[in-house]
Amino acid sequence: MQKQFKGVTFHYVDYGSKEGKTILFLHGWGQNIQMMKPVADAFQKDYRILILDLPGFGESEEPKEIWTLQDYVDCIYDLVSSLDIENPILFGHSFGGKIALLYASCHPTLKLIVCGSPYKKEIPKLSWKTKTLKQLKKLPGMTPIAEKAKKYIGSRDYKNASPMMRKILVEHVNLDLTEEVKKIKTSTLILWGEEDQEVSIDEAYELEKYIPDAGVVPYPGCSHYAYLEGLKKTIQVVRIFLES
Repeated sequence: MQKQFKGVTFHYVDYGSKEGKTILFLHGWGQNIQMMKPVADAFQKDYRILILDLPGFGESEEPKEIWTLQDYVDCIYDLVSSLDIENPILFGHSFGGKIALLYASCHPTLKLIVCGSPYKKEIPKLSWKTKTLKQLKKLPGMTPIAEKAKKYIGSRDYKNASPMMRKILVEHVNLDLTEEVKKIKTSTLILWGEEDQEVSIDEAYELEKYIPDAGVVPYPGCSHYAYLEGLKKTIQVVRIFLES
């Protein structure tokens, strides 16, 4: 499915139970819909599933001007509003998690799940593609997904990105959401790899302190992609969180 926002056409999928609550999945920088489907598919029986190729990634067009993180939030809000969805559940990884944090600070959100999500100013990492694909191929049954994602993952990181996406990346990594995070009242589940080399697990525990109703679930021995490396654990923990 496709929709436009600010003149940019973006791609999304909408499936699962139309009678259930909606879970909106937001992928990380340089990634795409396929990176979220292993988790999303586990919930399609009981929940409505929305996953975007965020503008600039996957099958979606690049923004025609520099988008701030708020622009991405506004894009998502426009989508859910057009679908008559109120209080979505947000599940965001990395860049998508940062968007989810900002969204939850200013729009009604039923529940929030973030994984390896930076919220402070950060230093961009350049070799996303190689590291991501190697990590994915180590996971049982994930090789087909890694192959599908190969043409998208990391193809627009800072080194290989278009001039526009480079500028958007700079906007992202220089944005500090500390004050916005403090406004979040939504119940929040924080999933994080203890060996995350992209965003330290220290940030997970900082988020936990800032958000009144939040809890951290660490993944021992796992990286920035802990939610996939520990897929069964992720599905189990998220299900408990959503049903509580």
